Amino acid sequence: MKTYEDINKKIESGKAVVLTAEEIIDYVDKKGIEKAAKEVDIVTTATFGPMCSSGCFLNFGHSNPRMRITEAWIDDVLCYSGVAAVDIYLGATQLRHNDPANMNYPGEFKFGGGHVIEKLVAGEKCQLFALSYGTDDYPLKEIRTLFDINDLNQAIMVNPRNCYQNYNVAINCSDKTVYTYLGILKPKMQNLTFCSAGQLSPLLNDPFYETIGIGTSVWLAGSRGLVYAEGTQHSPTCQRGENGVPIEGAGTLALTADMKKMKKEFVRGASLKGYGVSLSVGVGIPIPILNENILKYVTVKNRDIEACVIDYSHDYQHKTGKIITKVNYEQLIMQDDINILGKKVEISSLSSYNKALEITEILKDEIKRGDFLISKPSSSLPKNQSVRGLQIKGKKK
Repeated sequence: MKTYEDINKKIESGKAVVLTAEEIIDYVDKKGIEKAAKEVDIVTTATFGPMCSSGCFLNFGHSNPRMRITEAWIDDVLCYSGVAAVDIYLGATQLRHNDPANMNYPGEFKFGGGHVIEKLVAGEKCQLFALSYGTDDYPLKEIRTLFDINDLNQAIMVNPRNCYQNYNVAINCSDKTVYTYLGILKPKMQNLTFCSAGQLSPLLNDPFYETIGIGTSVWLAGSRGLVYAEGTQHSPTCQRGENGVPIEGAGTLALTADMKKMKKEFVRGASLKGYGVSLSVGVGIPIPILNENILKYVTVKNRDIEACVIDYSHDYQHKTGKIITKVNYEQLIMQDDINILGKKVEISSLSSYNKALEITEILKDEIKRGDFLISKPSSSLPKNQSVRGLQIKGKKK
């Protein structure tokens, strides 16, 4: 048995043995669980892909004269200003003002909150336009100015739901093209899309949340952050395989980190035709190998992780619960097409396995240099709850 303190001491002395989630599989095959558990201290996990439930708090500081911002736009993207005088929250999926959205179906959604966040992390100039009703202590009623991230006091990414443990594979059984948050789905099951890094994904390597919890240190787009809460729609009570790995969405994480320390290549605005805008984010999480049981979980292979294929032309919208079939991530990641109900179906991904693998290597190097210590969770993620749906109540008019 090891402790978090034991492992951090090894990191600080430069003696920690760190492997990526891909490397540990072969290592355990050669050494065996018992010996590997004694030798390996940390396994790095990661994912990269669109995470719609993301955004940031920005603090502009006070102008002269002062202003109580009540409405604000950055590069014409609406921000939430129902907080303190010069704090705002910018959501990744917020559209630019006057974007036609799907009035001209399917909409292009060329620019939105996710793209503003990408610009900020990249150090580019953005325009703030803000209004106020004016008060005795905050008399200024309008401001328009250019700024970049270095002009801000704080730029803090605060993401309510990231790192879905697993997710649906989307397909379209109808006769028309369907536009979704999982991409464009061609009619008559011509293609399917998915979004996961499979065996590299953090929560797939810790299926019962034994090391990842509230307070866990994370690598969020290059900045050291943490898990500040369970993610919204966290639903661990779900169908799981014999290995304990969920075949449904299951767990999620709420993450935060300093945007000023992020790397631009791991924060990318996304345009999803016919659906909206989003933000692709890179997340890395180190898993301490405290015992053999934890090591067994981090040796999960793509072929042992299954996901449900769902019809996004009907069954997803109407929550029918119908599953067309199940496929594994070895098929999804390694193949160009797959057989579904006797039909050859093209495979595409919104996530990047290669980008996730790059993050596991970067995090591994940071830990080995002593630049990234692990942290013991202050509390565990919930392990016994399900997600509720919204009930539409009241009389119909």
